[in-house]
Amino acid sequence: MTATTAGPATGRLSEERTEPAGRAWVATAGCAITLTAAAAAGAAALVVAYRRAEWGEGGQFGWFWAGMLVCTIPAAFWAVRRTTPVRLRLAVLVGYACFTYLPKLLRNPTGPLYHDEYAHWGQSHDILLDGRLFEQNPIVRVIGDYPGLHATVASFAALTGLTVWHAALLILILAHVLMALGVAALAGQLWPDPRIGAAAAVVYSLNSSFLFFDTQLGYESLAISVMVWALVAGLRAVRTAPRGARVGWVALTLVLAVAITATHHLTALWLIGILALLALTCTVRSLRDRTLVTPARVAWTLTAGVGVVVMIWMGTVAPRTTSYLDPYLGRALDQFSGLAGGESGGRTLFSQSIAPWWEQQSAFVAPGVAFLAMTGATLLWWRRRNRTEPLTRAASAAMLLVGALYFPATLLILTPAGAEGARRSWAFSYLGIAVVVAPLIVALLDRASRPIGLAGRIRSVSAGALLLAVCALLLVGNNAAGMNPSYRFPGPPVFGSDTRAVTPEVMAAARWLRETQGRETRLVADRYSGLIFGSYGEQEPTTGSATFPAYELYLTQPGRPAPAALLNQLREWRFEFLVVDRRMAEQVPDIKIYFETNEPIPHDGRPAFSRAQLTKFDALPWLIKMYDGPHIAIYRFDFGSLGQRVHGERR
Repeated sequence: MTATTAGPATGRLSEERTEPAGRAWVATAGCAITLTAAAAAGAAALVVAYRRAEWGEGGQFGWFWAGMLVCTIPAAFWAVRRTTPVRLRLAVLVGYACFTYLPKLLRNPTGPLYHDEYAHWGQSHDILLDGRLFEQNPIVRVIGDYPGLHATVASFAALTGLTVWHAALLILILAHVLMALGVAALAGQLWPDPRIGAAAAVVYSLNSSFLFFDTQLGYESLAISVMVWALVAGLRAVRTAPRGARVGWVALTLVLAVAITATHHLTALWLIGILALLALTCTVRSLRDRTLVTPARVAWTLTAGVGVVVMIWMGTVAPRTTSYLDPYLGRALDQFSGLAGGESGGRTLFSQSIAPWWEQQSAFVAPGVAFLAMTGATLLWWRRRNRTEPLTRAASAAMLLVGALYFPATLLILTPAGAEGARRSWAFSYLGIAVVVAPLIVALLDRASRPIGLAGRIRSVSAGALLLAVCALLLVGNNAAGMNPSYRFPGPPVFGSDTRAVTPEVMAAARWLRETQGRETRLVADRYSGLIFGSYGEQEPTTGSATFPAYELYLTQPGRPAPAALLNQLREWRFEFLVVDRRMAEQVPDIKIYFETNEPIPHDGRPAFSRAQLTKFDALPWLIKMYDGPHIAIYRFDFGSLGQRVHGERR
């Protein structure tokens, strides 16, 4: 049986094969039973993987991916299956999105774990306590200028009585589900076949940010979901003919843009870029097809409107954003040009990684597979260029350009400064890949099933199995490239690892300082102690920067005076405490950073500090030891003595 439906994106008629009511009920029951069993088995495998990693038994990688694939493969099958009813397809996508949040939820269900999570959790907690927005955060300075996530979490916690962490979890799970549905809706604006929207959602879920990065308590996790729905609204505005309806969709897009801008800087910039590409492709096509003149004008209006919103926010509310973002891209390009010129200093991928060989190899193969998929999608777009509705043709060209940005970004991962930015860009560029590759997947499945009978069934099953295998490879490879094992798996505390920085000793020291000295005191610390003191300890740590090199206190050799300019800065900015982790003289940080990425500290495989450098503080007259543990010591600055000494040296 076939049902004739009007395509929402093109207004053309399309056919969707449906099953008789009895068979549809059987299919629905079969899908529910299959996916429930698969989700339960997958969740059990994830728990086993995490337990084995935590107890050091090994084998966690195999268990983890077995758990993920046992649910992902049947979910992809039911989502893209031709005869799956619309409501069942929607339920499959919602269930799959919930399951893909499970790895991060099981990773840290009770509190923050990743570097940025400590900052965002602390910021939300402070807003709940004090009710003040736009306060500078001690861990990630710029997030105070973007309070969208923190205000949402704090408000929800206040309304429900939940803890800040549990309120955040519910918001992030909802955002994760809306992200998957948003990708499907975005593809649905271009093609009426609901299988294409479902395929786009599944393909997008394969990117390296979907499982771990954009599920963490971070401002991008909320903003990127809103961005996708802003693009859906923007496409509706561009496509809608009645003037009143178009104005409404434009207004909704701009409202969502304001919410995004108040939440995350990079997401707002990506929204401008994608809208600009849409406007550009519509303009180019309008030179040959005058029906695209109005859509092009609407697209440029949206681009300009969002651009004005972002410029006003960054110019008045968040002027520090540019100085925060510039060094990452600038250093990355300098390092990449140095590599191209034969200089050293690049990154060795998977250096000393415990990831198994098959996971590492899949990480290298995944970009090549994505390139082949994009090439096929481009050829399909070209072949159908005269049969596709003009706006769909222009918008899909824009998404092709967005997806193409994925490939130069993969080169930046070879540079120390560009690796983080490259990984963060994949969540956005993969949106383009998902939207344009989805029609190719459906076309391949349709082509394989054309011969009626046994031959057609065999070809269809073979094509489906091949596509599911490619799906599995991309899921494994992209996540292996995007997240190192210490982020994905639990284990014993490791010095110099953001995800394993919490030790009973550091927590006890942070708690002691808060209980005896109060909240919001300024202190100097290394990166990892600063995470705990700045979040659980509710203090204001600094790890130093090029303009405020607080790490020079640690680098100064015994018997030599600390830099006078730095001491004066500490006194004028009212720093009260110095935290010293003596493990810096015994171990090399797991991520090769002691304080911050720009630190002038050599990393040659040996500890960068001597024991004497970290114990010299006991004898300095301008420091008073307040707390001493096996590894952690806390000193109070004696500003009176410090001022006399600096003044005396000047005389």
